[in-house]
Amino acid sequence: MAPYVRLRQICLVAPQLEPVITDIGRIMGLAVCYRDGNVAKYGLENALLPVDTILLEVVAPFKDGTTAGRFIEKTGGRGGYMAIFCCDDPDERGRNANALGVRTANVIDHAPYHGVQLHPRDCRAAFIEFNHTDGSDDILGAYPPAGPDWQKFIRKDVTEALTAVEMQSPDPTELAEHWGRIIGVAPEGTELKLPNATFRFVKGASEIMSALEFRVADVAQVLHTAKAKGLAVAGNEFLLGGVTFRVI
Repeated sequence: MAPYVRLRQICLVAPQLEPVITDIGRIMGLAVCYRDGNVAKYGLENALLPVDTILLEVVAPFKDGTTAGRFIEKTGGRGGYMAIFCCDDPDERGRNANALGVRTANVIDHAPYHGVQLHPRDCRAAFIEFNHTDGSDDILGAYPPAGPDWQKFIRKDVTEALTAVEMQSPDPTELAEHWGRIIGVAPEGTELKLPNATFRFVKGASEIMSALEFRVADVAQVLHTAKAKGLAVAGNEFLLGGVTFRVI
């Protein structure tokens, strides 16, 4: 199998799933494809919504002492939680990360799914996970975390694609190089270009996943819906689920 890596999933964290999930669905025209009971062992509940072939997940802690809960406390709820990449060999990419001093935080082995999660303190800004599912080399193939028939929930009439992830750092060039080494993608300036999305690193006070950029059919309509839901809209952006949603 030829080596590859592409963005599979972005995970946001919220104190409660509602109203975040309902707001994302209604504003962005997306549908929940799955709620994964397996995350309960981590003290979490979740919901996933496909944005074309990239999954947008929101997790929320339902008990004290969770990693997600500590993340909310540390960041004040600002910033995305996890960037998840599908690839040909998660274990090899995990070993490469370990060689860079990035520790493995967790290994998930639920055949046919296998995932390697890296320590957020070493990744900086957000968790990184590499995973592979038998059959997932087809981007519309099986992906157990999103449920058995996630493909049927793809909606494109409002939101067409998740095009970019914005990462903020006091030294964006250095963070881009760090993530590039972990992911195995050489930076182009302060961008990491994957086959299906771009990671863009920008100047900011702290290291966080600060924004998601979406291509939509009608920018004005999405912004109107966001305002109607009571969100503060500035230009083509609004804050939701701890990150800035930017529509183009």
